[in-house]
Amino acid sequence: MGNERILVTGGAGYIGSHTIVELLAVPGIEVVSVDNLSNSDPAVFGRIARICGREVRNHVIDLCDARALDRMFANEAPFSGVIHFAAFKSVPESMADPRKYYHNNINSLLNILETSVRNGVPKFIFSSSCSVYGNIERMPVSETTPLGRAESPYAHTKQVGERIVGEYARAHPALAAISLRYFNPVGAHASGQLGEDPINPPSSLVPVITRTAIGKMARVTVFGTDYPTRDGSCIRDYVHVSDIANAHVKALDRAARNGTGVEVFNLGTGTGVSVLEAIAAFEQVSGMRLPYELGQRRSGDVGAIWSDTTRSREALGWKAERDLLAMMGTAWAWERHRSEEK
Repeated sequence: MGNERILVTGGAGYIGSHTIVELLAVPGIEVVSVDNLSNSDPAVFGRIARICGREVRNHVIDLCDARALDRMFANEAPFSGVIHFAAFKSVPESMADPRKYYHNNINSLLNILETSVRNGVPKFIFSSSCSVYGNIERMPVSETTPLGRAESPYAHTKQVGERIVGEYARAHPALAAISLRYFNPVGAHASGQLGEDPINPPSSLVPVITRTAIGKMARVTVFGTDYPTRDGSCIRDYVHVSDIANAHVKALDRAARNGTGVEVFNLGTGTGVSVLEAIAAFEQVSGMRLPYELGQRRSGDVGAIWSDTTRSREALGWKAERDLLAMMGTAWAWERHRSEEK
């Protein structure tokens, strides 16, 4: 790779910002961001600049506004690749307000795909999710595991999104597309200066843990203790956000070499960790006792899921490098830095 111009949608977001850092570490790559800042802080671009020593332009536009997107392309194109992160992602919120999720996640994807094809973008990387698998009984799940019923509107938008990306790649042979199914991204940049920082109250486990530890939330609620798992709590495949970010660099390279069609890859560690085990890992790293309570199951959650990473290792040339303690340690370092910063 080199001498490339990459558009990152949702560049101020958690995974988007870490991916920009990984992209800027590759000589010859220039990055342009689009983010309407609906759930992110523009200060993230200052953090990226301090880490990388390079500025990134962000266009504050809504991808559901096709005309605004056209104007941005007219000013910034050509792009050699698009990485599409921009989407709403809270399972509980999607259960409460499904229209918001279908409107935003589907329309923004259609607009960015259509604009990319019209402007001759050859590579498209789609931010998908392990939630597309639904409640699966046999573990681990591989890319060939049949998709189950989506347990939330958010998950359904990712199922539909993958189908849309695949159909666009089929209809436009010049487009090489890859859908990356993230399991549970956690942690923060090794510098402690960049991490998960949603404007809206977090629903993901690790930022709830760190905000509780710093005193900004009263306690962690463990949603469900009667799942058929080893300790009754949900099991997830937690993977470090910087490992996830690195996979996008490899996906761009893979799309360039593959040249056409669509591929799908799981991004996880291949190991399931329960909610209670994740809390224990944080306590080990921080030396703290974390206040938590046992609650009822949360609507839209699946009981257990973890990945088969064979295909991402063999075809994408990627594997997760950081363990659970590193995930928790960097997340805690970021929370403390964020608290001092604000």
